[in-house]
Amino acid sequence: MIHPADIREWRNRDVVDPKGHKIGVLEAIYVSTATDEPAMATVRTGLPTRQRLVFVPLDDATVGPGYVRVPYDRGTVRKSPAIGTDDVLAAEDEQAVFHHYGLAYRPGAAGERQLARR
Repeated sequence: MIHPADIREWRNRDVVDPKGHKIGVLEAIYVSTATDEPAMATVRTGLPTRQRLVFVPLDDATVGPGYVRVPYDRGTVRKSPAIGTDDVLAAEDEQAVFHHYGLAYRPGAAGERQLARR
């Protein structure tokens, strides 16, 4: 798992699937607003002239020299909900990201966001 102190070091590293296939490049980390622990990452994918950011959970992610390995295959990650490279995840779109990976979505008691970009 990625530790909060290591987040800055892993930006722009390759993100790979369990078989070592490159998915894209780690762009940003989203932390859980309940725990302040890393929860999701955005991964830059696509052609140089047409890139987008897809989301991937960081549960069970591991880091190595120059890469972050996630436990999801490349196809699943690339089909996840995406945003533009200059966009942020809207609160109303968070649930779709969790649903894509079969994860439970629990907004805060007052309906606040579950994820915050760091």
